[in-house]
Amino acid sequence: MANKAKTRKSITKRFKITKTGKVLRRQTGQNHLLSKKSSQKKRNLRKLVEVSPNEIKKIKRILSY
Repeated sequence: MANKAKTRKSITKRFKITKTGKVLRRQTGQNHLLSKKSSQKKRNLRKLVEVSPNEIKKIKRILSY
């Protein structure tokens, strides 16, 4: 008997799926070396961005449960 695949909890914390099916992620560059980045740059980094089309299929398969 085959076991049901489990959702990867680490992935659920990093990605969000919208109602329209887009996959969103956090932008990189927010963890350290922030003093050299301008306030405007740091503010823009807070926004979520869409995942590239190549990765969407893989992420949705892992998050499908």
